[in-house]
Amino acid sequence: MSIKIMDLTHVYDLKTPNETIAINHIDLEVETGEFIGLIGHTGSGKSTLIQQMNGLLKPTSGEIIISGYNITEGLNRPINKKKKVTKAESTQRKKRLIEVRKRVGLVFQYPEYQLFEETVEKDIAFGPINLGLEEAEVKLRVKNAMEVVGLDYEAYKERSPFELSGGQKRRVAIAGVLAMKPEVLILDEPTAGLDPKGRDEILGQIKSLHANEKITVIIVSHSMEDMAKVASRLIVMNKGMIVLDGTPKIVFKQIDLLEEIGLAVPQISYLIRALNTAGFSMDETINTVEEAKDALIQILNKRIG
Repeated sequence: MSIKIMDLTHVYDLKTPNETIAINHIDLEVETGEFIGLIGHTGSGKSTLIQQMNGLLKPTSGEIIISGYNITEGLNRPINKKKKVTKAESTQRKKRLIEVRKRVGLVFQYPEYQLFEETVEKDIAFGPINLGLEEAEVKLRVKNAMEVVGLDYEAYKERSPFELSGGQKRRVAIAGVLAMKPEVLILDEPTAGLDPKGRDEILGQIKSLHANEKITVIIVSHSMEDMAKVASRLIVMNKGMIVLDGTPKIVFKQIDLLEEIGLAVPQISYLIRALNTAGFSMDETINTVEEAKDALIQILNKRIG
């Protein structure tokens, strides 16, 4: 398994009047190379979960194992807050977090706001340089990462990232994470704020990346249409727990349950339901425009014939 999460719990403000359970005893397994859509309304625990996978948040209890490496070992917060962490323990935790971030790349929402270097090349190279890699290896990683996200190295390496379009900035930010060569790539709302063209370009690049590099991809998204197009598996969260887990076709059939927890399904799913009510007989697992188009053409051809 690429990722194995066992009995994971995270409590904010533990043992205070503001104590809040964000993740509640989650068990989850993700196979190597999967493309997963993580969905849920605000406050469902999605962001807390992905930050656990990258070591940005320490679990209250439970374990996360990525490719056989326990990234949570020694990171669980002691219940006794008065207990001091020794220098040796602190050093060990830092080393472990470095290993975690080599394995798991996390791209936050609006990652272009985190760009800071004077050139595209320097920005993408920042992570590899901090890994202590040789200059030649850093340059190779920058070139490869830019190629993956569709940015020509010679054309963009000396340009300021702040002069690029929104979609190009986001590609640079994603390239900066890819240059670390993660085994797992997690993206939090990667298309947020982009126009339709920029959104389609980013999704296309992520889909190509997954197909060509064979890495595990997890996307947090509120767009059911986007997830229907790219994800092979959906995980739905509510109140810190996983309530649905399956292929888009299986998950999007649960219209009533999804609406009950404040979510929806792709608009095409509602259209299929309406057409069937009107007398058509269409597969209710259809959840993309392309599938609906093909199905309607087949029905019309049969009626004409």
